[in-house]
Amino acid sequence: MTIHGLFAQLLEILAALALAPLLTGWVNQWRAWLQNRTAPGLLQPYRLLHKLFHKESVVAEHASAVFRVAPYVVFGCMALASSIIPTLSTDLPLSRAADAIALVGLFALARVFISLAAMDIGTSFGTLGARREMLIGFLAEPALLMVLFSASLISGSTSLTTMVETLAHRDLAIHPALAFAGVAFTMVSLAENARVPVDNPATHLELTMIHEAMILEYSGRHLALIEWAASLKLFAYSCIGLALFAPWGVAEAQAPLELLLALPVLVGKLAIGGIALAVLETLSAKMRIFRVPEFLATAFLLAVIGLLVHILLGTGVA
Repeated sequence: MTIHGLFAQLLEILAALALAPLLTGWVNQWRAWLQNRTAPGLLQPYRLLHKLFHKESVVAEHASAVFRVAPYVVFGCMALASSIIPTLSTDLPLSRAADAIALVGLFALARVFISLAAMDIGTSFGTLGARREMLIGFLAEPALLMVLFSASLISGSTSLTTMVETLAHRDLAIHPALAFAGVAFTMVSLAENARVPVDNPATHLELTMIHEAMILEYSGRHLALIEWAASLKLFAYSCIGLALFAPWGVAEAQAPLELLLALPVLVGKLAIGGIALAVLETLSAKMRIFRVPEFLATAFLLAVIGLLVHILLGTGVA
């Protein structure tokens, strides 16, 4: 562990915490523009967090410790997940302690806690949202693992830093396995982040919402942590996509100048990705909840096809 590695890790964590709400505001702004609506301010997520942190948290009388602890666990999982994905540098001390499988495990741990908290109060909407969330997670996690395994076959390792270092030095070409994995990852990312067509983050219609149904009983700082964690999850998935499919611009070990240049490159790639997400949501319509298993099964199938294509083509480790 070097001084450069510690600085890169600290910068990565600070960048994730600061840029995650900005990415959410950027996507919301472009989504409003594309729908010919008046767009909220780019800094609106920061204002919302500031307001919620200064409000009192109202907790149900029969709430257990799970309900109170869940926001902190979910926020911690999302912050840790964002810190082990190599977005600014490959010299990250935390990334050596966790690989792609552990990353999926962090997302699963956060999902379990927020679902348990939603059912803890005993409201019908919380239980409904928790069941739907677990259904989506049950189908999305294997697809995400298959996507990460496609990249691990190319790099020869499940380490995220090794994947980025290997993929960044490959020739600029469309790899068939990554092409299938890219489509599958996009579908999984939409489902995991409660975006259209699986869920609508702007709706409060009780019979259709998933994520919002689980957090109806939260307020104050607890709700602020959950909203911040949702932004961090979108940021983390965006960074996973950039690490696998656009890994260029990430600084290597012992390269302080590249580390300074990596931050504006990351902001630029996130800006383009945010616009693409807003366009995709605008062009899509929310599907019925009964079609979601078919949607995620298709993502899993595409990811498996990517693995098979890699094996059949006989492409070795780069």
